[in-house]
Amino acid sequence: MPQDLFQSPDYFNLDELLTEEHKLVRQSVRAYVKNDITPVIEDYAQKAAFPKHIIKGLGEVGCFGPTIPEEYGGGGLDYISYGLMMQELERGDSGVRSTASVQGSLVMFPIFAYGSEAQKRRYLPKLASGEMMGCFGLTEPDHGSDPASMLTRFKEEGDHLVLQGAKMWISNAPFADIAVVWAKDESGEVRGLIVERGMEGFSTPETHGKWSLRASATGELVFDQVKVPKENLLPGVNGMKGPLSCLTKARYGIAWGAVGAAMDCYDTALRYSKERIQFDRPIGGFQLQQKKLAEMITEITKAQLLNWRLGVLMNEHKATPGQVSMAKRNACEIAAHIARDARQILGGMGITGEYSIMRHMMNLESVITYEGTHDIHLLITGMDVTGLNAFK
Repeated sequence: MPQDLFQSPDYFNLDELLTEEHKLVRQSVRAYVKNDITPVIEDYAQKAAFPKHIIKGLGEVGCFGPTIPEEYGGGGLDYISYGLMMQELERGDSGVRSTASVQGSLVMFPIFAYGSEAQKRRYLPKLASGEMMGCFGLTEPDHGSDPASMLTRFKEEGDHLVLQGAKMWISNAPFADIAVVWAKDESGEVRGLIVERGMEGFSTPETHGKWSLRASATGELVFDQVKVPKENLLPGVNGMKGPLSCLTKARYGIAWGAVGAAMDCYDTALRYSKERIQFDRPIGGFQLQQKKLAEMITEITKAQLLNWRLGVLMNEHKATPGQVSMAKRNACEIAAHIARDARQILGGMGITGEYSIMRHMMNLESVITYEGTHDIHLLITGMDVTGLNAFK
């Protein structure tokens, strides 16, 4: 069983910017990861299986919907706390963080923000505890970066809505109890529906053969004339604002999470560089290895500062989707580079399951793509600074 020796890098004393509550939240999740995730995650990644037994613990430590008010079962925490929680989870594994991100930002958030009071009372407390799990249906087989062109549709029939279509690349789909699905009504308006497992014609085939996020459950959502009660329609939003606002919340969590993966790779490489002897001295004493390590900690520090400032803006309700896009893209890019350089420092040992680096490297190939690809986020920033739309 691997021993978790992780020590969090903090080169610019960012802890001085955190409250005692922030530090307690972070320590709680860090201890959970060390005790419950690290000992098992390599085995599950090798088996390409999701460790479903961790769901209860994720709920107990408050990782599902931490910013949702306590009256609905959430943690009532601020966005820096949420970011720190996602950072610690992804330090353990991107797939584990994905499970929590989907549950909180893509399922609980839209129900809280756009759902009826009855929907909030019915679903949110059970989602917060992990008694009920959810997934988010937006991406389709032929529509990923262009979700407004979705083909999934529903129409009214008596006291029901009849849903037809399919979604793919859906985290949590194989075991989710509910799906928040975005589909077009008969007028072509995008609306959100809560689809429950067990509804006739609703299936969730699992996606196999992944080389990334192997410890995360991914699947499809297939709707074959599914009858959904009208009361399962989210009443509070019309149009693409609904799903895009959810993605903004999830991208914020990814910005912190990807830095967690980078921190783990850096910490592993730093420790190894001090212990590995070649040419009669630790390899950390050679210039080229120090160059790698110095660049890693520089990029981690810059990303930590960017994320902290973004967290402050989120708490003040001043953060823009463009700022979140920048932070998500930056974190994914630096994490991918750091994982690769860390692997080089470990040489051949870096590809083995004895260390976390190769698993992080493979996971980050998904993280850099989902919730908006690297290129899409660059274009969002480009449009923000020029005022010119490169998407059309």
